[in-house]
Amino acid sequence: MGYDGLCTEETGHDPLLPLALAATTTSRVTLEPRVAIAFPRSPMVFAYAAMDLQNLSDGRFRLGLGTQVKGHIERRFSAQWAAPGPRIREYVQSLHAIWNSWQNGTRLAYHGEHYNFSLMTPFFSPGPSEQPSPPVFISAVNTYNCRVAGEVCDGLSLHPLCSPEYLKQRILPSVADGAGRSGRDAAAVNLTGSGFIITGPNKAAIEERKYAVRRQIAFYSSTRTYMPVLEVHGYQDVCVRLHEMSLKGQWEDMTGLITDDIFDSFAVAVEYDEVAAAVKERYDGLLNEVVFGMDVSGADDETQLRKIIEALQE
Repeated sequence: MGYDGLCTEETGHDPLLPLALAATTTSRVTLEPRVAIAFPRSPMVFAYAAMDLQNLSDGRFRLGLGTQVKGHIERRFSAQWAAPGPRIREYVQSLHAIWNSWQNGTRLAYHGEHYNFSLMTPFFSPGPSEQPSPPVFISAVNTYNCRVAGEVCDGLSLHPLCSPEYLKQRILPSVADGAGRSGRDAAAVNLTGSGFIITGPNKAAIEERKYAVRRQIAFYSSTRTYMPVLEVHGYQDVCVRLHEMSLKGQWEDMTGLITDDIFDSFAVAVEYDEVAAAVKERYDGLLNEVVFGMDVSGADDETQLRKIIEALQE
């Protein structure tokens, strides 16, 4: 279809298994989980899997990691929760220490507050690879984690509940701050995202698809983790109300709180031939990559998707 890369999610399925299949059936596109949840797994676990996928894909793999929120880590994964920003920094540093040990035969010695690695015998080392270590991206919403991305990561995967205003006011300054602390150029950090993009052949089709996105926005906005994003637009009271409703299980009623103004802050809803122009107008100069997908149900949709991808790449 002309895509530059493919990504998988960790929701109802494992995020890495499909990429093993994709690595053997594609030859050009980058492959990444967007995102795999880090904290239920040791960095060593992901170090092995990521390097295997990097070799299997001839260097096209990117490791996208996310922290998730406390409730999911403790209650869905039955894992321990700790301050996510400092922990994900150590997680990325651990990965690089492990990969460096394999590649150069150096002694594994990473010691932090959350992770300690000091044992790597030849029997358990895959040894050096012809491929470089995979780039590591993290997802981030708050300014601390965006700063971590600037410090130690190759890229930052933005949450769909994001806006140009939040990018300009909070994310970009935080990435630049983190990069400066590590003596890096902020431009070296690949920013990838797009918010919500809704499209269709006509206005009627677009209106039908808006409800699902309003529901998603309501769901995300009920999580207090995303309060800073809403605060930039003055929607913090809506976050409080949605959180209260979520505790009562009023999921269907929550969608009604997403007004047109809130919707327009986080979503683009245009016809097929307007997508590229709308996305460029919204994110030009702010993002390095745009994430875009749409339902395809026939040859006509495939033709439109190809046109949209080509227009975005121009």
